[in-house]
Order: sequence, then C-alpha cells, then structure tokens
Amino acid sequence: MFSAYLVHLLILIGINLVLALPLQLAVGYTGLLNLGHIAFYAIGAYTSALLVLHGYPFIVAFLAAGIISMIFGLLLSIPTNKLKGDYLALATMGFSFVVYAVALNWTSLTRGPLGIPGIPKPNFFGLMLSDNTSFLAFTIIIALITFLVIKKITDSPFGKTLEATRDNELATRTLGKNTFKLKSITLAVSAFFAGIAGSLYAHYITFIDPSSFTLMQVIPILCIVIVGGLASLKGTVLATIILVLLPEPLRFVGFPSSIVGPARQIIYALLLLAILIYKPKGIYGRVRLD
Repeated sequence: MFSAYLVHLLILIGINLVLALPLQLAVGYTGLLNLGHIAFYAIGAYTSALLVLHGYPFIVAFLAAGIISMIFGLLLSIPTNKLKGDYLALATMGFSFVVYAVALNWTSLTRGPLGIPGIPKPNFFGLMLSDNTSFLAFTIIIALITFLVIKKITDSPFGKTLEATRDNELATRTLGKNTFKLKSITLAVSAFFAGIAGSLYAHYITFIDPSSFTLMQVIPILCIVIVGGLASLKGTVLATIILVLLPEPLRFVGFPSSIVGPARQIIYALLLLAILIYKPKGIYGRVRLD
C-alpha cells in the first residue's frame, strides 16, 4: 500500500517537474511573468484526451498536445509582445480565464463541468502502461528529456541572450537582437512542455474537468519557480520535490478533505512569504525577486 502511494507521489513530482521547468524558462530566464501557463496545461490535457477517445494513437495525441499548446503560445506572444511585468501577468491571466471558459461552456466538445471520464492509459503500439509503475518510468523519461532540453537551451548562446533580455531588454535590442522573436520562441517552448505535462496528467488521472485548470492551480507551480530560485533548474527540481511532499502529512492528521485543500494553499502562501523575507533569491536563485 505504501509503495503504491510512493509511486503516486513520484508520478506527481514528475508531472509537476515537466510543468515547472518550462515556466522557469519563461519567468526565471526570460522575465516573462506568464500566468497563462495553466491554460497551456489545460489545452494539452484536453487535446490528448479527446484525440485518444476519438481513436487516434496515444503517441499522436501526446505530440499533438504539445504542438497545439505551442501554437497557442505563439499566438499569445503576438498581442502581449510589448507588455511587461504586471501588465503581461494580467494579459496572460485573461488568457487563462478564456481557456477555462471555453472548457466550461463548450459542452459539445469538453462536456463542460461534467468533465471527460474514461481517458485510457498510454498505449505504445500495443504496449499498455496500465500500472502505475510503468507509468512512473514513462513520466521519469519525459521529465528527464524536459530537463535536458531546457538545460541545453539555457546553457546555449540563445539562453544567454534570454537572460540579457530579462535584465535589460532595451540594451539587448540596441545590440541588434530581435527580442520579440526571442520571447515568442520562449513562450512557444514553454507552452509545448506545458501541453506535454497536461497529456501526462490526463492519462494518469483518467479524468479531467475545468476545475483542474483554474488560476488557483498555477499558484503551486509559480511557488516552485520562486522557492527554487529564478534562473535555477537545480532549484526547480528541489522545490518541486519539496512542494509536492510538503502538504502530504496533512492527509494523515485526520483533517476532512474540505480542510486539506485550503490548508495546502495556506502552506504555499506562508512558504512564499518566508522566501520573500529571508531568502529573496530562492534556494538556488541567481536573480532577486524584486
């Protein structure tokens, strides 16, 4: 029983890692405070679930989840090109509300608040990942690929230009760099991996509905980025493990489920306040949270 619970927690850590690493690329390395990240997660989840339920192979649905999310990321980058800081956060937050409203009201496609049940487990050419142990192995592989791709980007000259854009966009443009193109690529890459994480979530839980993708759901992921430290992949990995495991003891205290959820949000809020006050750069961050 305990081993099954441990496997479940490791899968959640893997999915959250695939979701948090690309947000770190956008927020920590490029300075794009993107609160629409959860919308890309939702797009990926619904895309993958609907395609598989309509008879498409899992691998096609899995890749389509990332590609379609990436397209929406590119589209979002166009109207938000000149926005920064709080204004960018508000614009991307609005995008999250739009995606949530579509998922809630387009009942002929998404079943609205009833959700989509019976999402099958991944099937690779007849090999069904029906048990959680095999799904964990698949999740670890995807999380490792995500980490390596994001690290390759951040260690490259392109990644250094992203950091320059974050620190001083005007100076970067003066040096002849197309910052609009840089930010668009970053948002597209971030959206792609968020869509992949959404596909993993949908096929693991086997049920999705709009309540899984509200703005409140982006708070834990943003906490991971801030607690781990901006522009730190190592910190993101450590913070993902900490924040996924931190609220788990509440399940064994005997609190009713109606209390566990709000208590989890309180823990995240207190942790954020502690980080902001005592360690403004996060655990391994290289940029202050100013």
